Amino acid sequence: MIIDLWHTLGGYFYDVFVQRLDWWAYIGIIAQALFTGRFVVQWLASEKAGRSVIPFSFWLLSIGGGVLLLIYALYRRDPVFILGQGFGVLIYLRNLTFVLRERREEKAKRAE
Repeated sequence: MIIDLWHTLGGYFYDVFVQRLDWWAYIGIIAQALFTGRFVVQWLASEKAGRSVIPFSFWLLSIGGGVLLLIYALYRRDPVFILGQGFGVLIYLRNLTFVLRERREEKAKRAE
């Protein structure tokens, strides 16, 4: 029983990580790494400040990872992933406009 389960799982993982690994899968893996990296960046910035901080690079990684994951989802024709990433990218872009507007306003105040 356990041997059969082991062989079944081994066959599954071999299929997923060896036989099905193509360039689209690599794009998806890179996209997921960018997307996950944003949490590491946010966590490290917050630890350094001693409070919750969302650095500019968080939004750049969010957009980069989100767009690549959306492209990957479109290729794979995954409706759940397409809706989730498509909506997320819009939110990341909107948040980035807030950050950039705030930076411009702070810069203008310093110039006065």
